[in-house]
Amino acid sequence: MNLKPLLMAAALMGVNAVAETEDPFLWLEDIQGDKALTWVEQQNAVSTKRLMAEPAYQASYDSTLAILDSDDLIQRPIPVGDDVYNYRQNDAHPRGILRRTSAKSYRANEPEWETVLDLDALSKREGRPWVFKGMNCLAPANQRCLLTLSPGGSDASQIREFDLQEKTFVKDGLHLPEAKSNVSWIDADSWLIGTDWGEGSLTVSTLPRQLKVLKRGQSLDQAQLLFEVGREDVIAYARAAEVKGKSYFVLTRAVDFFNGEQVLWDGEQLFPLALPQDIQIQAAFGDELLLKVPSDWSVAGQTIPGGALVSVDIEQLIAGKPVPTTLFSPSERVSLDWVQATNGELYYATLDNVTSRLYRASRTADGWDSENIQLPGLGVAANPFTCSCPSETLAHDHDGLYYQYEDFLTPDALYHTRDGRAPAAVKQMQPLFDAQSLSVQQLHATSADGTKIPYFLVGPHKTPSDGKAPVLLIAYGGFAENYTPFYSAVTGKSWLENGGVLAVANIRGGGEFGPAWHQAAVQENHMKNFEDLIAVGEDLVDRKITSPQHLGIRGGSQGGLLVGGSLMLRPDLFGAVISQVPLLDMQRYTKLLNGASWISEYGDPDKPEQWAYIKTWSPYHLISKDNNYGEPFIWTTTRDDRVHPGHARKMVAKLQSYGHPVLYFENTEGGHGAGSTNEQRARASALEYAYLWSRLK
Repeated sequence: MNLKPLLMAAALMGVNAVAETEDPFLWLEDIQGDKALTWVEQQNAVSTKRLMAEPAYQASYDSTLAILDSDDLIQRPIPVGDDVYNYRQNDAHPRGILRRTSAKSYRANEPEWETVLDLDALSKREGRPWVFKGMNCLAPANQRCLLTLSPGGSDASQIREFDLQEKTFVKDGLHLPEAKSNVSWIDADSWLIGTDWGEGSLTVSTLPRQLKVLKRGQSLDQAQLLFEVGREDVIAYARAAEVKGKSYFVLTRAVDFFNGEQVLWDGEQLFPLALPQDIQIQAAFGDELLLKVPSDWSVAGQTIPGGALVSVDIEQLIAGKPVPTTLFSPSERVSLDWVQATNGELYYATLDNVTSRLYRASRTADGWDSENIQLPGLGVAANPFTCSCPSETLAHDHDGLYYQYEDFLTPDALYHTRDGRAPAAVKQMQPLFDAQSLSVQQLHATSADGTKIPYFLVGPHKTPSDGKAPVLLIAYGGFAENYTPFYSAVTGKSWLENGGVLAVANIRGGGEFGPAWHQAAVQENHMKNFEDLIAVGEDLVDRKITSPQHLGIRGGSQGGLLVGGSLMLRPDLFGAVISQVPLLDMQRYTKLLNGASWISEYGDPDKPEQWAYIKTWSPYHLISKDNNYGEPFIWTTTRDDRVHPGHARKMVAKLQSYGHPVLYFENTEGGHGAGSTNEQRARASALEYAYLWSRLK
C-alpha cells in the first residue's frame, strides 16, 4: 500500500498537554487562542504593509491572479462513468463550482459545462468556507458519490453523500463529521469507514485506528468493527481493489510512514498477505497485484532488487506462497515513478536522470513486455489518472490513461491513450510567459561526502557569469517524493521574465533515484539533506552564476524545514529565505498534530540517542544571538492541521526575541497550502516575489 497520499493528512486535534516549561513560546501552539491570534494579527500587519509596498508586489499579484483565474489553464478532468467533472475556481466563483460535461464536449475548445454544486452558495448558506477536496462515486451507476468538503482547506473534512442526477445532497444519506476520514463504498447501502469514532479511536499520530462497516440507516455508533490497529501505529486504512473480477479491500496497518501489514477482505473473510512490511501495492490488474519493492526481497528462490516493480498472482498471495514476476528493475539513475491500471491496460513511468520514460505493459505467458510511449520532450509524464468507475452504458468514451506532459518551458498538455493507440493531446495550454530567451540545463554539485547532486538551472541562454544573477533555489528532499520538471506560469511571469534564474535541486531524501536515494538522508543521516542543498548553493556561487547576496532559497513543509535548517547552518550563503508551512521545532514535532507519523523519516526526539542527531539540524534549536540571518520570510496558515502552525510562529518569536529581523505571514485559511481561493493564493505568491526582489536584486 502506498501510504504517502493518506499520511499527508491527519485528524484535527488540540495541542497535546506539555510537560516542558523551558520554551517561553509554547503559548503560540494554541492555534485559536486569543493571545496567539493577536500576535499573528500584529505580525501580519507589519509584513503585509512592508511587502505590499514593494514595487514588485502589485504586478506579481495581478499577473498571478489573472493566471489562476484564466480559462487558458487546463481544467483537470475527473472522469466519472461517461462524463467528465471538474472543480473550477475563478473570480466569479471564489469558492468554486463542481461542474460536468460529456467526454466529447470536454475535448472541444469550449466545453458546455453544467454546474452540479456551487460551493460559494453552499458556503453562504451554511456559513462555512467550504473547499472541494474530491469525490468518490459508486460504479457502475455513478449516481451516488461521496463528496469531501473541507472548511477553509484543512485536511479534516466532512464527507457527504451526493446525488449527481438530482444535484443535491442525499436526505438521510451518509454524513461524516469533520475528521481525516477514509471511506470506501462496499455497495449502495454500506461503507467501510476509518474516522474519529470517539475516545480511543485515533492513533498517537491522530489518525483513525479503527475500520468499521456502516450500513444505511445506522447511526455511527452502530457501525461494526472490522479491523483495528494499535494506538502506537500510524493508521488503519482501506482501499478497494478489483482483482480477478472480484471486489476486495486492502486493509493496512501502517506501523510507520513507510511500513505496514496488509490484509485482504473479500466482504466475508480476512486474508493476511505474506509480504514484507515495506512493500507498496501500486495497482490491481487482471488476476494480479502490482507491487513496488523498496528493499531487496528474497522470495521463491529469487532476490528482487530494491526499487523493482513486480506482479503477484492474488491466489498465490492469499496462500502465502507468492511467486513474483518482475516488470521493471532499477539502475543507478533510473527509478520507478508511477503505475496506473485501466480496465484493460497497464502503464508505468520511470525517471531516467529525472526525466520521464513512459511504458505500456502487456502480460505474456513468460512474463511482461513493455512498449515505450514517446513523449514530446525531455520532461515528465505527470499527474496520471484513469477512469476507475466504469459506467452502466459501457461506452467508456474516455477510458484509458490520462497524463500531463510538462517541462520547465513548455506549456502543459493533457494526453490520453487507450487500446494500444498512440497518445493524443486532449488539451494544450497556451504559453503564459515569454520563454523564448530561456533555456534549461542540468548541472551537478558535489556534496560534503563526495556525492554528485543534480540540479536543473532555468535561465538565459547564456549562463550568467558575473555572480550577480538573482537565483531562486528550491528543493524538497523528503519522504521519497520526486521533484521533477514543471511548468509554472506564475514563476515565469513573476521571476523568470524579470531576469530571475530558477534552480531546482534533486537532493537526497527524495525518490528521484530510487529507495536508496531516499534512505541516504533519513534519521541519523538527515544532515545530508542540508549538506546537499548547501552544496548546490555553493556550486552556483563557485560557477559565478550568483553570489550569496543574490541567492535565495525556498521550500515548503519538509522543504520548509530544509531551508530553515540550511539558513541556521550557513547563514552566510543565502540572501533570502522563504520557509512555507514548515516544520521547525524538531524536539516537539511528534507531539503536534500528526507529527508522530514522521518518526521513520526524522527520528524520535524523545529518545536521547536520536535527539542527539536531531538537535544538530533542528532549526528552532540552532538559533544563535550572534549570527546574522538576514531577514527570512516565514509563513503558514491557521487552518494547517497537518504541520502545526506553532512551528512557524515559535521560530519567528524566538528570532525576534534575539533581535533578529524576520517577516511573518499567516493566512487564516488554506490548510497545508497557500490559500483556499485564487485571491488568497495570489496574495501569498506576490508577497514571496516582492520579498525576493527586495532582497536579491
